[in-house]
Amino acid sequence: MPARPGKAALFEQFAADGITHMFGNPGTVEQGFLDLADAGATRYVLALHESVAVAMADGYARASQRPSVVQLHSGVGLGNAAGMLYQAKRGGSPLVALAGEAGVRYDAMDAQMAADLVAMAAPVTKYATRVLDPSSVLRVLRRAVKIAMTPPRGPVLVVLPADVLDQDTTESAVAACVPSLRAVPEPAAVAEAARLLTSGTAPLVLMGDGVAASGAQRQLTAVAEQLGAPVWGVNSSEVNFDTTHPLFAGNLGHMSGADSARVVGGADTVLIAGTYVFPEVFPSLANPFAPGARIVHIDADAYEIAKNFPVDLGLAGDPALALGALSAELAARGAPAPPPRPAGPHTPQPPHAPRGQDGPQGLMEAFARELAAQAPANLAVFDEALTASPALTRHLPPRVPGTYFQTRGGSLGVGIPGAIGVKLARPDLQVVGFTGDGASMYTVQALWTAARYGVAAGFVICNNRRYRLLDLNIERYWQEQGIAPHAYPDAFDLSRPEIRFADLARSLGVAGQRVDKPEQVGPAVHAMLTHDGPYLVDLVTE
Repeated sequence: MPARPGKAALFEQFAADGITHMFGNPGTVEQGFLDLADAGATRYVLALHESVAVAMADGYARASQRPSVVQLHSGVGLGNAAGMLYQAKRGGSPLVALAGEAGVRYDAMDAQMAADLVAMAAPVTKYATRVLDPSSVLRVLRRAVKIAMTPPRGPVLVVLPADVLDQDTTESAVAACVPSLRAVPEPAAVAEAARLLTSGTAPLVLMGDGVAASGAQRQLTAVAEQLGAPVWGVNSSEVNFDTTHPLFAGNLGHMSGADSARVVGGADTVLIAGTYVFPEVFPSLANPFAPGARIVHIDADAYEIAKNFPVDLGLAGDPALALGALSAELAARGAPAPPPRPAGPHTPQPPHAPRGQDGPQGLMEAFARELAAQAPANLAVFDEALTASPALTRHLPPRVPGTYFQTRGGSLGVGIPGAIGVKLARPDLQVVGFTGDGASMYTVQALWTAARYGVAAGFVICNNRRYRLLDLNIERYWQEQGIAPHAYPDAFDLSRPEIRFADLARSLGVAGQRVDKPEQVGPAVHAMLTHDGPYLVDLVTE
């Protein structure tokens, strides 16, 4: 291969791996390879903050099921991005983050922006490394793609010193090899799983995003129907199970282990598929499962199996293959055959919601109902509506894989940039992103990126003028601590001065309107769905 600078070979490797977008915020130490970005086939998508860039890359990876690349500016940029990288790690998004650095030659100088980037990234990435020699630039990039895409997927950081990229390399750019780990458990283990799961009278299924990652929705549905088991979502931010299915029971919360214990405590057989248990801020330290309950845990990530609580049988393997084998074994044991399923996805009929709610309290309900009525068949929702999410999912229940993405990992501000990433990955979808007023202000500058690149997505800010989720959480805290209810902390209030989101959007190049009356809802939904370009609705929900 002819010699050329590593900074040029970088883009050849992107092309070999089918990387069509690089999200980022530029800095001086990355100027060498960014100087070549406009001439390459990989489109640079400019964000005005690193957290926005990572959140867009996260949405892109989730929608495309492909690796996405994000460029960060040295240690300061990595610091800005850390919260969103944590979310990507918790959610299993295959991100490849490239952090620029002044150069290896300056290591002894302790100069401006000097930091151990690999150590900084370790807690929020699956793998982090630094390239020290030009002959390994492409080798390390391929390794990064492989690690990011190999289950359990996750973000990877590659530190690229500028002086290394300026030197020549003769490496060839070839596509990264992602090994197939789609293993099925041995027949004896599958038979034992079937025996355990049919040994009781009160079965339960707990499922999470590992189901969507392996495309196991159909197999999970078959097993749940054969067991006659209610299905609860755990760390479930994708469409892992049709939420209109009679066996869908709901999603467990993410705050208190006591809530999960109330759900799982009555089951005598439990199937855990594609999730860890339990992803709560305040998890139960005591085993929440009933004494004597038989528990089977299936996951591609062996680390998560029996991590916190004992299980009777752990099956490390691909959820789709493992659940398919389990369904066949259940059928052989005489379990009822699953009923026939529709040949393809169909548009759900939203449940009827009471009309006559004509005040601000009912505007979220009215908006969700109207969106369901006007929505095209290709609607995709990015849901960071938080406390307003129940109204949204009542009228637009998640059903079709690849059309619903919920926030995960605890980082606020993913709703707007996440929706932008989904739309860039899937331009065939009509994408609408929901977020809260407080959450939106973490990354509101993402609207500028949507305007700059003409990303025709809709954005809805559910504006209750507070951090309402904190209100709900502190109410529970008061109750648990025996503290009498009183005024919420002033720190939870966002009403003064009032944020005029439609005006803010227009200043960033995005059209929009404020909705605070029932009669404005229908026209606002229509405008958002038909506008040629990005459009924002400031929905006053309280």
